[in-house]
Amino acid sequence: MPRSLLHVVTDFEIPHTIRVAVRSREAGLVLLAAIVGVVAGVVVAAMGVGVQTLHAVFFGLPPGARLSAQPFVDPVVVLSVPSLGGLMLGLAFVLIKKRRPKREIDPIEANALHGGRMSVPGSVIVAAQTVWSSGVGASVGLEAGYTQLASGLASRLGIAFRLRRADLRTLAGCGAAAAIAGAFGAPLAGAFYAFELVIGNYSIAGLAPVGVASVVGWVVATGLAPSHLGVVAPGGIAVENHDLVAAAGLGLLAALVGIALMRGVTLCETAFVKLKVPAALRPAIGGLLVGLLALVTPKVLSSGHGALHVSGALGLPLAAVALVFVLKALASIASLGSGFRGGLFFSSLLLGALFGQIFAEVVSRGLAATPLAVTLDPSLYALIGMTALSSSVIGGPLTMAFIALESTGDLWLTAPVLIAVILASQVTREIFGYSFATWRFHVRGESIRSAADIGWIRELTVGVMMRPDVRTAPADLTVAAFRETFPPGSTGQVVMVEPDGRYAGLVVVPEAHVPTLYGGASVREIIRHVDDVLVPSMTVQQAIRVFESTEADVLAVVESDATRRVVGQLSEAHALRRYMNELELRRRELLGERRVEA
Repeated sequence: MPRSLLHVVTDFEIPHTIRVAVRSREAGLVLLAAIVGVVAGVVVAAMGVGVQTLHAVFFGLPPGARLSAQPFVDPVVVLSVPSLGGLMLGLAFVLIKKRRPKREIDPIEANALHGGRMSVPGSVIVAAQTVWSSGVGASVGLEAGYTQLASGLASRLGIAFRLRRADLRTLAGCGAAAAIAGAFGAPLAGAFYAFELVIGNYSIAGLAPVGVASVVGWVVATGLAPSHLGVVAPGGIAVENHDLVAAAGLGLLAALVGIALMRGVTLCETAFVKLKVPAALRPAIGGLLVGLLALVTPKVLSSGHGALHVSGALGLPLAAVALVFVLKALASIASLGSGFRGGLFFSSLLLGALFGQIFAEVVSRGLAATPLAVTLDPSLYALIGMTALSSSVIGGPLTMAFIALESTGDLWLTAPVLIAVILASQVTREIFGYSFATWRFHVRGESIRSAADIGWIRELTVGVMMRPDVRTAPADLTVAAFRETFPPGSTGQVVMVEPDGRYAGLVVVPEAHVPTLYGGASVREIIRHVDDVLVPSMTVQQAIRVFESTEADVLAVVESDATRRVVGQLSEAHALRRYMNELELRRRELLGERRVEA
């Protein structure tokens, strides 16, 4: 994107009159969502064409051909393109980091911590890196780039309209919904992807904008690039009673595979760190590993979008399917673990389809000579496996159930799919506790389990809530001197300080005026909470926990534990009141109640 155009996108503002008209009506947010849907549809189509163009240039593919669907690719090309492409990507990382040292924020993190605010330049960079990674053959999913750029542009549009925090989060979710809807040809799946993964909850207020964005994104993307999109599954599949039981077993196993896949990526990253491989060279090594695996089968290359046509995974011998499954898993781990940009969603679809076919074949053969002999349809279990494994990896069971429904049009087929995705998601949560996105946050040290808005908690700190006008007194006063300075009713508590200005404790004024207390005694005898203090960086939840553990009504706020210089004080009642007010605001936002414009 030219720099001048980038400035236009990042700096534009909307006139006040238009902003007020849009902000004051729910229909205004729906209109913005429709605009986001158009933008996201264009983004999906353009990125898809970009990857196809790179495949045509680097791998010599004919127009419309899929890299992962090719029976053969020149060995020299398959070794050189991913490794050299990885080298160029690694060098780009180094150059970009000098100008943008901070890590780019993705839609889930933006909604969880930053109220939906994202960077357009950063989103463009991530999207371009994702296109390049997939274009040179790395086994990564395009969904990360789709949702990053679509949500980033949606966020910028919302910022231009100065939307409220809740509305901005919803609009960022609209970008992701439209992108996924366009990528998979599944508007319902796109909408629930946004609710489950990017917004973090379902609300009536969010249904209209997210739904509109999803449908518009699907229409635009399909209209611009119909041959590049969609999941194609075989139709006319019969579901028997035993399939419901078998689907549950497949869901359990898919969860274990998903967990192994996510941990594998982290182990690969850790291996590169322990081996002290320079960051710039890691993608090149990962690309070489992918190239070596692709010498066995080109199906491991790129996102595996060609393999989203589930019927293409069928008809192969069991040994061949198992080999492709293992190689694709290793290629995905090597690609993401070495630093290629992208996600695991697209790859997990292919891996799940292959795993489902393996499951059907193994169970059918294993039970053939028993009274429980059944023949499981590989077509059905490829679809169930695809949705179950992806549900384990991305953490969106309803998203995957709707992908199955929209790709087959068979409502009855969704029964075993729903059983499998629910079990896969729940087992993953119980055993592992994370989806792939939130696992990456955990590895980086972030306490994010979903896109649910916890940013307001981090923003509501002791420094924001405290009173800076603190009554202080020297800690070496006598009780009589203290009584003279602070008569009854003058204040509730007094912060005592040492001669060097450090915090010494709190004195409750009524306790200093107890008649039985000797006036010549040192006030230190009645000082409380000598070691109990708050610091400005504490969140409201941390402060409330300190109040509960110390049984204090008021605590001093010090600059830091090292200096102990008093900068304010905070009461438990005020902290609880502010916390409850914010919780009530989030409840109203969830119900769709809108604040009146000032």
